[in-house]
Parts: sequence; structure tokens; C-alpha cells
Amino acid sequence: MRPRERAEVAIIGGTGFEELLESPVKVRVGTPYGLPPKITIGELAGRAVAVLPRHGPEHELPPHKVNYRANIWALKALGVRRIFATNATGAINPDFRPGDLVVPHDIIDFTRGRPQTFYEGPEVIHIDVTEPFCPELRAVLLEAARSKYDRVHDRAVLACTEGPRFETPAEIRAMRILGCDLVGMTVAPEAFLARELEMCYASLCFVSNMAAGMQDRLTADEVLEVAAKLQGVIREVLVEAIRRLPGERRCPCSRALEGARIRK
Repeated sequence: MRPRERAEVAIIGGTGFEELLESPVKVRVGTPYGLPPKITIGELAGRAVAVLPRHGPEHELPPHKVNYRANIWALKALGVRRIFATNATGAINPDFRPGDLVVPHDIIDFTRGRPQTFYEGPEVIHIDVTEPFCPELRAVLLEAARSKYDRVHDRAVLACTEGPRFETPAEIRAMRILGCDLVGMTVAPEAFLARELEMCYASLCFVSNMAAGMQDRLTADEVLEVAAKLQGVIREVLVEAIRRLPGERRCPCSRALEGARIRK
């Protein structure tokens, strides 16, 4: 792979983040799990950064059809060690409002039809997700977000559902009882797959709506409307976060496989 086709940091999210990159090049990376969308690599804040549009270049992939394994594998193959993801979410916690930014600290995974692991035998891996998000990346994201925006929450349990439908009010009530603050459709298994490949991963969530039962009805239009309003600040936060990254990783993510193997 040529030097310009290597990256150390990745942004996973919607389309448009490619515009942040200097001297961008598009690459197609084959994986054992199929082809991910084309990845754009360029320079941002003095680092080689890869941008992967999770839902495809035309947002043609619904959440349950995203090839999460191919996406994460491809980024690893490009040399990526750190991933910043953006996620649209609905607020379950009434203290959160549309337009807020949230850096979650935990996940409850309600997905049911998505391949969950790279390790399906004969090697068996039980990965530790006591901290499902990289603590180092979370800290950097929070510092960056607070420097650019005044509506930032530093903790949240993020529920991930299968989609593509929105949740029912009863499902949201159940999630609230379980301690969920936000609900989205894309963080799982993405975060867990990154951990299996010893990559750092953190999520910058934006609240696009109140969850089902907390407002009259839910529409995809309002998600897109809030995303458009926040696009500028989200870009600023990501650029600042990448600028603030330390040179070396000091988190446990790079050692995630230590003690995790059952059969070598």
C-alpha cells in the first residue's frame, strides 16, 4: 500500500467529512467480509486521516445493512489506530434536548441481526468492554467539544437498536428503566469490533429528537434538519479533537487481546 493510502486516525459518520481533508485521495479496500464504501484519505490537523461514510456515499445503506466488519477491518488495514465516530441519537434522558452534543460512556446493545465479532472460531476471543469507549479519546472529544460548544454532556448510556424503524414508546420506557440516556442505531457492533482489533474508538453523538413517546411523532426529516444545523460545529469539534490527540496511545485499547484468548 502506498504511503498516501495510509492513515492513523479515522472519522466514521455521514457524508461531507471528506471536505475537511487536504490533498484527498479515494481508496477501495478489499476485506474478508466484503467491500466497504470508498474511503477518503487526506491530511487534517497535521495527521493522516481516513473518512468512511458509514451509510455509503449516497446514504443508501440503512443501519441494519451497514457492513460493520468490512468497515472496521478496512480501517485497520489502512493503519488506523484511532476512530472518532459520529452518531445521530434520540434523547431518552429528559435533561437532553435536540441540538445537544453527547460523548457517551457506555452501551446497551439491542441489535439482533448483525455479525458481532471477527472471531467466529477456531480462535475464541472474549473481549473486555468494561469501558466500551476509549477513555483517552473520550477525554479528548470532551475537551474539544467544550471548547467549541456550550451544550455538551459528558456521560450517557447509549442504547443501540436494530432499526431501521424508530422505537416504540414502550421500548423507550423499558430503556429508561434500564438506565439508557440515548438511543441510536449504529454504535453496535461498531465499537466492539474496533476493540477486537485493538483500535481506540469514541463516539460524538448529537441529539436529533426526543425519543418515541416524548414528542408527538418521529420523522427522518427532523434528524436531517438537526444534523444540517450542527454540521459546522461537529466538524469543528472533530478537527480540534484530532489536533489535541497525543502522539502515542496511553490507553488500554492497544492491549485489548491480552488475556482474551481461550484457544490460541
